[in-house]
Amino acid sequence: MKLINSQTEQDIREQLIKSHKSLFEDEEERKLLTVIRKNFSNMLTAYILHWIPEQGEDFYKILINDSIVVDIELDKVNQDTMPIMSSMPVSEYKRGLSRINQIKLIIAIDLAQKDLKKTN
Repeated sequence: MKLINSQTEQDIREQLIKSHKSLFEDEEERKLLTVIRKNFSNMLTAYILHWIPEQGEDFYKILINDSIVVDIELDKVNQDTMPIMSSMPVSEYKRGLSRINQIKLIIAIDLAQKDLKKTN
């Protein structure tokens, strides 16, 4: 799939950039960032693909660097509860995605690759 710089793509790009900034700069996301760094010590960049806030927990789907997608469940009530995590390569994650989620993933990978070039 090729990007065409549509308004939808621009909106998704802006959303991903905001979530990236929030993850690395906002105090509310500190626990999530700590969990990611603890479990993925080679993490240089990350983008939140999906976030589902529930009453007792938050569910995240996050692109780590440009190659791994991680599902993380964080307990909001008991901060001592270990997060539930699973990860998969991007190649496995992208199978069966809807068109809009494919676009979101492609844009997130593009942003991550640009971040990774800056660090090299």
